[in-house]
Amino acid sequence: MDPTTERNMKWVPGFGAMLLVLLSHVTSALEVPLDLPQPPTITLQSPKDYIFDPRENIVIHCEAKGKPNPSFSWTRNGTHFDVEKDSKVLMKPGSGTLVIDISGEKAEAYEGTYQCTAHNEHGTAVSNNIVIRQSRSPLWSKERNEAITVQMGVSLVLQCRPPAGLPPPVIFWMDNNFQKLQLDQRVSQALNGDLYFSNVLREDTRSDYICYARFPHTQTIQQKQPISVTVLDMETMNETVAALYNITEFYSDSPEGVRRPGFMMPLGPTSTKMVLRGETLELECIAEGLPTPEMSWQKDGGELPSSRTSFENFKKTLKISDVNEADGGNYRCTAANNLGTVHHIIKVTVKAAPFWVSAPRNLVLAPNETGILTCRVSGEPKPKISWFVNGVPIENAPEDHTRKVDDDTVILSNVQSGSSAVYQCNASNEFGYLMANAFVSVLAEAPRVLTPPNQVYQVITNNPALLHCSSFGSPIPTITWFKDSQISIKNGDLYVIHENGTLEIHVAQSLNSGKYTCIATNNLGIKENHVFLEVKESTRILKQPEYKVVQRGMSAVFECKVKHDPSLVPTMTWLKDSGELPDDERFEVDTDSLTVKHVTDEDEGTYTCIMNTTLDHDSASAMLTVVEKPDPPTDLELTDQTDRSVQLSWIPGDDHNSPTEKFLIQYEDLLHQPGLWINLTDVGGTSTTAQLNLSPFVYYSFRVLAQNPVGYSSPSQPSRQYRTNPAAPDENPSDVRGVGTESDNLVISWTPLTGFQSNGPGLEYKVLWRQKDMDGDWLSKNVANVSHFVVTGIPTFVPFEIKVQAMNDYGSGPEPEVFIGHSGEDLPLSAPESVQVMVHNSTLAEVHWEPVSFPSVRGKLQGYKVYYHRERGLHETEKMMDEEEQVLTFSGNRSEGRLPGLQPYSLYKLFIRVINSKGEGPQSPSKTFETPEGVPGPPSFLKVLNPSLDSLTLEWGPPMNNNGRLAGYTLKYQPVNTTNELGPVKVMTLMANETTITLSNLNSSMLYKFYLSAKTIKGSGPIITEEAFTVMDTAVPSRQVDIATQGWFIGLMCAIALLILVLLIVCFIKRNKGGKYPVKEKEDAHQDPEIQPMKEDDGTFGEYSDTEDHKPLKGSRTPSNGTVRRDESDDSLVDYGEGGDGQFNEDGSFIGQYSGKKEKDTHEGNESSEAPSPVNAMNSFV
Repeated sequence: MDPTTERNMKWVPGFGAMLLVLLSHVTSALEVPLDLPQPPTITLQSPKDYIFDPRENIVIHCEAKGKPNPSFSWTRNGTHFDVEKDSKVLMKPGSGTLVIDISGEKAEAYEGTYQCTAHNEHGTAVSNNIVIRQSRSPLWSKERNEAITVQMGVSLVLQCRPPAGLPPPVIFWMDNNFQKLQLDQRVSQALNGDLYFSNVLREDTRSDYICYARFPHTQTIQQKQPISVTVLDMETMNETVAALYNITEFYSDSPEGVRRPGFMMPLGPTSTKMVLRGETLELECIAEGLPTPEMSWQKDGGELPSSRTSFENFKKTLKISDVNEADGGNYRCTAANNLGTVHHIIKVTVKAAPFWVSAPRNLVLAPNETGILTCRVSGEPKPKISWFVNGVPIENAPEDHTRKVDDDTVILSNVQSGSSAVYQCNASNEFGYLMANAFVSVLAEAPRVLTPPNQVYQVITNNPALLHCSSFGSPIPTITWFKDSQISIKNGDLYVIHENGTLEIHVAQSLNSGKYTCIATNNLGIKENHVFLEVKESTRILKQPEYKVVQRGMSAVFECKVKHDPSLVPTMTWLKDSGELPDDERFEVDTDSLTVKHVTDEDEGTYTCIMNTTLDHDSASAMLTVVEKPDPPTDLELTDQTDRSVQLSWIPGDDHNSPTEKFLIQYEDLLHQPGLWINLTDVGGTSTTAQLNLSPFVYYSFRVLAQNPVGYSSPSQPSRQYRTNPAAPDENPSDVRGVGTESDNLVISWTPLTGFQSNGPGLEYKVLWRQKDMDGDWLSKNVANVSHFVVTGIPTFVPFEIKVQAMNDYGSGPEPEVFIGHSGEDLPLSAPESVQVMVHNSTLAEVHWEPVSFPSVRGKLQGYKVYYHRERGLHETEKMMDEEEQVLTFSGNRSEGRLPGLQPYSLYKLFIRVINSKGEGPQSPSKTFETPEGVPGPPSFLKVLNPSLDSLTLEWGPPMNNNGRLAGYTLKYQPVNTTNELGPVKVMTLMANETTITLSNLNSSMLYKFYLSAKTIKGSGPIITEEAFTVMDTAVPSRQVDIATQGWFIGLMCAIALLILVLLIVCFIKRNKGGKYPVKEKEDAHQDPEIQPMKEDDGTFGEYSDTEDHKPLKGSRTPSNGTVRRDESDDSLVDYGEGGDGQFNEDGSFIGQYSGKKEKDTHEGNESSEAPSPVNAMNSFV
C-alpha cells in the first residue's frame, strides 16, 4: 500500500493530465516533505496472492519512505523470518524487497504467508499478508477413452476434465493437425471446457477430438487422449447395432427426427450462483434440440445493465462485469426452436469481500490539536474491524489517554510532541480482508509552498483551469489567492479554492490570463508563490475533409483547414483507417490538404486529419470511395427462342463501388451489316435478363454493356448466332412524296427499306398513282433497287394520289398510306391588274392590286413582288437621278402591301409580278406616285471661324436631303461656365440662302455651345452641334480662363503702374529740394534685408520699365518668391507664365507675364516681418 498524507481528512489522488482526472482530483493529498521527521509509509508491496514460476527467482516487493529512513523485517507464516541466516534470500539495500534464489532448491520450501515491517523511531508500518504459491501444471491422469457411436440428430457431450493447475488452465479443442475445432450455435465449449453438441451430424464423425490445457505461468500445454466419435443414420444403425453394442458406448436418447429444446446444463428448472461484488458474473445455459435452439436472456423484474453486459459462445454465456448488489436476482435463459421453448432460472446472490468506504489517511497535527482516524468499510457479510498501533493490536499497545477507539474510529485529543505512531486498520470477512496504514505525525512547522515557483499553466479557452498551491505546514496553512498581486480572489461563481489550495477557474477566458499569487499562512509564518496562467485559443478545423468518390487513376484531394492559437506549435497528422499513411510517393501532404494521386482500389478507406498542439487537438474524417466503369457482363445465354423474340440472360460484372444504372443490349446483323453493332434496347441495372423483339431474316449476334455513373463497361463477349426465318415485309417505305420537276411530269420518291427491314429476299416496290378527284383506276409499276419513279405526259400542276408498297419473295407489306403530290409547275400566265397607290405620308405608301386567277398561276402561289424606284425629286432645281430599283415580296394570296422608307418630296414608279415555285409572271402596267414634303436632314457641316474676344463666325452647309422646299435655319446657342453649367439660350432664325453668320457681343474667354437645324414647311430637321471658345487657347486645351485677358486684371495693373510713377516723381522732387540725400550711407548702415535689391539668381523678376525708357529703380523689388501665391489669389498667373519682363503696351494694357522661381521666402512665417510688396518698396524711399 501507499497511504498518502492529508489534512482535515480529505483525500483525492494527485493532479492528472486528463480533464476528467483533473475534475475528480481537485483535493490532492498533503505530502510531508521528506526532510521533516515522519513515520514510515509503505510505498510498494507485492499483491496479496503471488503465484511464482519455479524457473525464476521469487521477488517479494516491500518499499517504504520515512524520516529517518526505515529499517525492514519479515515474518513468514506468523513467525520472524531471519533473512540473514538463509543464503538463498537477499534483501535489497535501502528497501525491504526480498529476492529468493530457488535454483537447485525445492521451491515448495518457500511457499507460505509473508508480511513486511518498516520501522523507524516514529512508528512501524506493515504490509499486507502476501501468500506465496508455486505455479503448477500437472500431467493429465492416465485414462482410456472409449470410442463413441451416436445416432444422427441426438445431443452429445465430450468431457475434458483437465488437471487442476495453479492458476487454472485455458481449455481449447483441436484435432491431430493442431487445427481448432469450429464452434458455432450447434457445437460449443462450456466454461468448464467440455464440448457440447446440441445435435450431431454425419460430418461430426472423426477420431481426433482432443482437449488441450494451456497453463499460463509455465507456458506449457497438456493434451488429453483423442476421443473418437462415429455418427450413424437410422438405417445404418439398425444394421450394425448388435455388433457395436458390445464394444462401444451407445447414445440413443431420442429418435433421429426433430424435437423440442432441452437443457444439457444446468440441469433442472432452477440453479443458484454466488458472485462477489466487483467480479464478473458468468452465467451459462447450453441446450440441445433439433433444429438447434437459439438462446436468449432476461432478468426477472429488471433490465440487464447494457453497459456492463456482454454475450459469448453464441449467446450461451451471459457476462456482467463489475458486479454490484443491484445485480442480484433471477436470470432467465430461454432456448427456442420451431417446436417450442424451454426456460431455466438461475438465482444470483451477490456477496462482497470488504471494500473501502473511507480508508484511514495520514494525519499531521500540531501540538495540542485533535485529529480523527476513520476506517469505514462495507461488505457482505459485514466485515470485522481491528485496530493496530505500530503493528501491535491496539488493546495490547501501551495505554494512551489521548486516544479513544470507537469501532471504526480513533479519536486523538490534545496530541503532544513525541506521540507520533503508525495505525493499522484491518477489516475482514469470510471472503477476504483489507488492511491500511495511516500515520499520525505531531509537528510544529511554518508554511511551505511545495508547488514550484513561477510555474506556467496553459489551458484552452472555455475549459477549466487548475492552478496549484500545494503547501505544507503544521498547523494547516490557510491559502489565499491574488490576481496580478492586487485582486483578492474569493470563492464564487467564477472561482473555487479547494481545500488543498488549488484554485479552479470553471470556464477560463482570455481575460483570466495573468499572474496569480497564492499565500500560505499559519501561526508560525507566511509563504507566497507566484504562478502564471495563459489561456489559449482552441484548435478548430474550419474546413473539414469531404467525402470523395473518385475514379480509379484520378486524384483525390482532402482539405483540412485549421485555426489554432498562434503561440502554439501545431502538428498536422493524416491517418488512413486509423493507421499511418502508406509509404508511397502518391500521397502528398501539404499544410492544409492531402492529395492522393493515381488512386487505386487499395486507397479506399477513411482518411482522418488530426491537428495536435501541446494542449489540445481536433480531428475530422472523410471516406474515399474508388469507383470505375463496371466490368463487362459474362456468360450470355439465349433461351425461349421464337421467330420474333428471344430471351437473353447474363451475369453482371463487378460494379466497382458505383451501382450499375442500366444494361445496354446491342446486336450485329451478320447478314446485312456485318461488323456494325446497333443498340437494340436497355434494361434496369438490377436486371439480368431481357426479352428481345426480333425481325425476320436476320442473323443476330448479341452483346451487353453495363453502365454506371462513371461510364459504360467494355462490351461483353458476343452471344452465339441466332437466325430468324424470312417473312413478308412488316412496313412500307417512308417519306413518300410526289413533286414535278418538269411541267408535264411527277417524280414519286421514297426512303427505301434497309436489308434489316426487308424481312426476306427479293425486295421490290409497287408504285401506284392516279389523278386526284378523277375516280380513275390506279396505275402501278413494280421497281427494285431504286428510290424514285417518274410519271410523264400529265397536265401541269395537277394533284395526284400516290402510294408505295414493299414486296419480297414471301409476300407484300401492309396496305400503304395514300399521299398527295403535284405534277410540275410552269411560269404564271397573267399579271396583276387595277394597281392603285395610296400615299400615307412622306415616307410611306400603300399599294393595292387585283390578284390573278389561280389557274393562271400554273403552280403553287408563292406571292407577289412589287418593284419600285425613285425617279427624281420634286424640287425644281433637282436633276433626274438613276436610282437603284427596290423589290418587296408579299407572300401568299395578297392584294395589298405597304412600301416603307420612301424619300419625301419625290416621284416614284412601280409595277407588280405574281410568283410561283417556277418563277415570276408578266409585269403589271407601271404606276407613278409622288411623296409629299418632309422635314429636312441635318446641315451637312457646322464650323466656327475667327474667334475673337467677343465675337466669332459660324459657317455651315445645306442639308444633303432637303426633303422639300427649304424654308430656313434655326440657330440656338448658350454659354457654358467652368463647372459645365449651361447659361441662357439665345435663338436666331436664318434665311434658307444663308450659310454664314457672325455673332458679336459675346463674353470673352467663354465657351459657347451652338445648335443648328434646317426646316421646311413640315418642320425642323435634326440638329448639328458645335462648341467653341471666344478666344482660342492653344497652350492649354481646357476650359480654364486666362486671367491675363480679363478686364479687371488689366485695370488693376494699370492702377499699380500709375501709383508707382507718382511715387517716383515725388521722390525725385524731394531729392532735388533737399540737397544731397545720403541714401547710399543709409543703405550701408542699415543693411535691412527687406530693402536690399535682389539679384536675378535670388529669385527676382528683374525691374519694371515702360515704353518711355524710364530708368529702373534700384531700391524696388518684387515679392521674394517671384510668384503670385495660389492661396492668396485664385487669379494666379503662374500657370500661364513663360518668363520675360512685365511691360505695358502703349494703350496701357499689360502684355507681360510673371515668371520666377517658386522658392519660399526666408522670412516666411515670421509674424513681425511684413510681406514684401511693390508698395513696401516704394515706402522705403519716402
